[in-house]
Amino acid sequence: MERAMTVEERIRRAEEIYERRKQNEGLAVIKESKTKEKKDIKLLKKMLIQLIVCICIYLIIYTVHNNQYIFSEDFIHKVKEIISYDIDFGKIYEDIKNYVIHSLNREEEKQKDEVNIEENDETNNGIGGASEEVVEQAEEVEENQSLSQEEQDIVDVKNTTSFIKPVEGSISSIYGYRDTATGTVPKNHTGTDIAATMGTKIKSATDGQVVLASEEGDYGKHIKVQIGEVSIIYAHCNSLYVKEGDMITQGQEIAEVGSTGNSTGPHLHFEVRIAERTVDPQKILDL
Repeated sequence: MERAMTVEERIRRAEEIYERRKQNEGLAVIKESKTKEKKDIKLLKKMLIQLIVCICIYLIIYTVHNNQYIFSEDFIHKVKEIISYDIDFGKIYEDIKNYVIHSLNREEEKQKDEVNIEENDETNNGIGGASEEVVEQAEEVEENQSLSQEEQDIVDVKNTTSFIKPVEGSISSIYGYRDTATGTVPKNHTGTDIAATMGTKIKSATDGQVVLASEEGDYGKHIKVQIGEVSIIYAHCNSLYVKEGDMITQGQEIAEVGSTGNSTGPHLHFEVRIAERTVDPQKILDL
């Protein structure tokens, strides 16, 4: 039989039960407090992220509305010109490879010239110094080293390609920076404009192959002729006499003067490049 509990034992057991319940309630309150704190932190992080996103969106909208240059006519024109230009990546790769090989060869020649100069200096030390030929070679090497990229390009074009004047006329716009009267005409001019009567025959300034004959873009009807690393562009033509792939000779009639594309009047845009770097045509030949 179960022993009858005294009053003291019942009171003690009731106190134990009360203490356990009190402890359990405390743990529940602590857990609930921690859960609420975590929820508050997550909510605060979410609000901060939303605030940062709103600030970024505001800054973007403010920049777009207040920076007129991004959507200026000159900027849009340049973008259109770049997009419309026919880029031959294969040709660019070949040009870069040829340029690297050419640079390496020049470096080897430079080292050989230095060795030859030293050898000649030693040989001629007892008889009055180096010969005139060695001195001239040294001066030529030094002169080539002092040239800028543009000056070296002009020398390379002159040394590798023969030119004649493509059309008779007056220079209406020179190569380089120009102060244009309209926003549609780019300020950085990549060629020389020769004004002439509409329909005047254009002669090829060099031999070469027609690698592009197009009517697309700001150049209007234009031709690109390639001869080694050198390329010549004849732009804004009225009509073209040759097609892509044709081999042409110097002096051959290839097109007519016109005003197609982004043009303000009849003229020939004459552009000379080497390894796709433009040079001033008036420093190549007398236009």
